[in-house]
Amino acid sequence: MSKLRIFYLAMSIIGAIVPMFFVLGWVQTGGALTGLVAAWSANGASAGLMWDLIISASVFAVFSITECVARRDYFPLVALPATVMIGLSCGLPLYLFLRTRARA
Repeated sequence: MSKLRIFYLAMSIIGAIVPMFFVLGWVQTGGALTGLVAAWSANGASAGLMWDLIISASVFAVFSITECVARRDYFPLVALPATVMIGLSCGLPLYLFLRTRARA
């Protein structure tokens, strides 16, 4: 496996662990997941970041679907559920890791 693919895999794992660390910390302190959405829009800075991630994840989804259809290689699309359930910090490097694999 190339160093680049190892980097993508490592970033995907880190991109899954770090956000979940903060979300689980929120839940353990008594915060409800519904309150998390309210916290994302609590002020202009957090709302801007939330919309930045929503727009980026949407563009990534359209790009990855379009590219997978053009290449007729649909396996990297397993990164889309990771993007929705965890975040772009996990889904994007996972997609790049899967896309750069050797195809039979």
